[in-house]
Amino acid sequence: MKIAIVCYPTFGGSGVVATELGLELARRGHEIHFITYSQPVRLALLNPNVHYHEVNVPEYPLFHFQPYELALSSKLVDMVKLYKIELLHVHYAIPHAYAGYMAKQMLKDEGINLPMITTLHGTDITLVGNHPFYKTAVTFSINKSDFVTSVSQSLKEDTLKLFNIKNEIQVIPNFIELDKNTIDPSISCRRSVMATENERIITHISNFRKVKRIPDVIKIFYKIQQEIPAKLMMVGDGPEKEKAEYLCQELGILDRVIFFGNSNEIDKILSYTDLFLLPSETESFGLAALEAMAWSVPVISSNSGGLPEVNFDGISGYLSDTGNTDEMAENALKILKDSKTLNKFKENALSVAKQFDIEKILPLYEELYHKAINKFL
Repeated sequence: MKIAIVCYPTFGGSGVVATELGLELARRGHEIHFITYSQPVRLALLNPNVHYHEVNVPEYPLFHFQPYELALSSKLVDMVKLYKIELLHVHYAIPHAYAGYMAKQMLKDEGINLPMITTLHGTDITLVGNHPFYKTAVTFSINKSDFVTSVSQSLKEDTLKLFNIKNEIQVIPNFIELDKNTIDPSISCRRSVMATENERIITHISNFRKVKRIPDVIKIFYKIQQEIPAKLMMVGDGPEKEKAEYLCQELGILDRVIFFGNSNEIDKILSYTDLFLLPSETESFGLAALEAMAWSVPVISSNSGGLPEVNFDGISGYLSDTGNTDEMAENALKILKDSKTLNKFKENALSVAKQFDIEKILPLYEELYHKAINKFL
């Protein structure tokens, strides 16, 4: 199949999922065309089946904000015609499904029927999409998609609650590529860069937005390090990072916290991690938790959104009500204090992560792709 993928090319979960999906499809022989405004951060172009087409938005003084949707829809039309693309898969309802629908209509006028699948990831629905300015356009875009998927049952229910959706929504969860989780044993000594041998390593990875509840991460760790030797790895960047640094300074634990910023060594950090913290206000799925579990790292998280569909309470970690940092810290210590208990949770975390291996999830997308293409035959 010849498939065009439209996504945000950033460190965020939706862009990572879309990129990894496209790369795996390419490895299976499909021709994949990524169409977006810059090269996705995890996109490797050393594959003859992978193509990247940049969407250029020309500046024009008439527009206060440059019309990306217009440029994207025009680029889609051009690429579909040039490469004989058979299917469009857009990630995020706005602006991608909206631009995709416009491209479909332009192509239809030329006798080309292009099926479009829209995958909902969360922010496009629960935060941005539900804004009164966008709600009508989001509803329209979802209903005009040929097929719609969401990354969790929780997100599907939120979408149906917030919008007047007539389309069926199929849940296809996010995935992990477990066969990639190997680290060269010759660099195992680098754990000492982060912590001493007797210290537990706690990690948090996010975009440091308010919804991630970064102060809660710090508070949980503060209570953990009062009971056992530990270090906290804070990976990512965003508006809450500076406040987090100040809070660590106020609590007197700045020497026990490492702020990495956006890092290309997440796998190495996770391979040394003993516990992952994700006390978010909400998560449509919780991809960061799944990535940790794939490295045999148990998770302490809130029980909001799709997190209970990924982190199994008492098995791969523990779930608590959002904001209940005391309980989260207590549960963390239950796991960390005893090595036998920690190792059991590590085994369980990996076992749960295996349920989301790409080898199990990818066929669901391929089946949907064939269904979408056959719709117009």
